[in-house]
Amino acid sequence: MKLGQHQLEKQIQQGLSAVYCISGDEPLLLQEACDLVRSKAHEAGYHERIVMHAESGFDWNTLRQEACDLSLFSRQRLLELRLPSGKPGDAGSKVLQEYAVNPDADNILLVICKKLDAASQKTRWFKALDNAGVIVQIWPMAVHQLPGWIAQRMRKAGMQPTPEALVVLADRVEGNMLAAAQEIEKLHMLYGSVPIDVDDVMKAVVDSARYDIFNLVDSALSGDVGRMVKMLDGLRAEGVEATLILWSMTREIRQLIQMSGDLQQGMSIGQVLSRYRVWDKRKPFFNQALQRSNHNDWLAMLQHAARVDLCIKGLEAGNFWDELLQLALRIAGQQVPKVA
Repeated sequence: MKLGQHQLEKQIQQGLSAVYCISGDEPLLLQEACDLVRSKAHEAGYHERIVMHAESGFDWNTLRQEACDLSLFSRQRLLELRLPSGKPGDAGSKVLQEYAVNPDADNILLVICKKLDAASQKTRWFKALDNAGVIVQIWPMAVHQLPGWIAQRMRKAGMQPTPEALVVLADRVEGNMLAAAQEIEKLHMLYGSVPIDVDDVMKAVVDSARYDIFNLVDSALSGDVGRMVKMLDGLRAEGVEATLILWSMTREIRQLIQMSGDLQQGMSIGQVLSRYRVWDKRKPFFNQALQRSNHNDWLAMLQHAARVDLCIKGLEAGNFWDELLQLALRIAGQQVPKVA
């Protein structure tokens, strides 16, 4: 039985399954799903936990033996099989199929592995586990889902974030759920249950270098060339990686390409800013940038960003700091010499 992560708790409350297979590449969500099975199993009397690492050279008879052994400490046990590769091989596949056909009533088997591709999901061992118990596949969280996930987590801890604070926090930790959880804990320690706004998030979450990078981009979007150049020089002097600065610029350019495309389709700037959930303090920056440059301009800037990336990697001649400056100037609406 395949379930989403959000369905796992409800299923467990209805009764523990004999077999669980939890897979995914998002460490935090994978860990929390496994912790849920472990804690519920312990509450149900499965007090002993046997951990097996099915890596290269693993003897699959170990699982057979553990499934049959009587424990001196607990009649009911959780057998935790960690399968990092997601590929048990012929021997492992055979053992898993045998177990799934006739699971031991005194054991719960928890198989943990990385994200399984379509081919793995067609294997006999996977189908056997699916028939015998519960399959939970942890998928990367989409960008538009992240603010909701953060809101749920913060409110569960008794925190009161404003909608804009959620958007900013999601923006800062995008692609790293573990970082999101850590930042939420930090905010909880600092502010407790009081309302949390954008300024609170900016002060607590963003380290100085990262904060300056986002300020650099905002300065460019607003057309504040003097401040933007000063910040870029400061970041370079502090040893901040050019790759990180380029990432922040490229990220905004890609979004502005989409926004300018929507404007060409007849949407108003107000509608576009709302659609892309730009928080109020940044709306003036995007407003200026969209009025200053058109869709083709932003596409050209993305090509420029690709060239900067090649320079950073040493695959194209040029000083990448000079190229970064020129890209930032283009974002700010300045004319720069065309590269041959």
